[in-house]
This record gives sequence, structure tokens and C-alpha cells, in this order.
Amino acid sequence: MSNPQQLRYSKEHEWLSAAEDGVSVIGITEHAANALGDVVFVQLPEVGDTVTAGETCGELESTKSVSDLYCPVTGEVTEVNEDVVSDPSLVNSAPFEGGWLFKVRVTDEPADLLSAAEYDAFIQG
Repeated sequence: MSNPQQLRYSKEHEWLSAAEDGVSVIGITEHAANALGDVVFVQLPEVGDTVTAGETCGELESTKSVSDLYCPVTGEVTEVNEDVVSDPSLVNSAPFEGGWLFKVRVTDEPADLLSAAEYDAFIQG
């Protein structure tokens, strides 16, 4: 599996795009999607919610388990991917494209986000 080089990653297996006009896109990694199994339900924060880096902001339910969703940055949710809410399988089939979860106007970004190479090393143990 190849993690896109232009993204940054959290140790909780979320990815974060570079900010455009202060807004970043957030999703879960292919590694996390594969570990979860077939995602059948997503609970995402709502537009206008304030999310905090490292804290729970939603939930992903799969045929195997339920997993908390952690936000890799602090900020305000500006958009939620309604396609994923309607079709949670997008998280598995296109985690870095159509399976993104939400967008955040970033106000604080932790220093411990990983590059693609660092994330690859992290998941390989």
C-alpha cells in the first residue's frame, strides 16, 4: 500500500491534507480502513463543530468493530462528506479520494504529525 506523499498522518491513522485557505481535508488511512473491515456506518462531526487535536470527533462502525475517529488538528468543521454518510463503503474503496470524511478550518496543528515515510515506518512497527 502506498500512502500519498503530500499528506500528513496521525498515529491514530487519520490523514490530513495541506491547508487550502486555512482548510484541510481529513480522512482515515488505507491501513486503518483495511484493519476495520467493511465500514457500514459513519458518525461525523457537524458543520460548525469545534474539534480538538487528539480527541474523539466521530465513530466508524464496520462488520468487525466500532472505532473512534480522532481529529488530527484543532479547528472548526466546515464541511462533511455526505457521500460517505450515504455510502460508508467509500471509506474502504477510496480512503484517499472519495472516502474523505470532513474538512476543518485549522486553528492549531500538533507538531507530531507524520510524513508518509514516517507513517509507513510506524505501521510496519
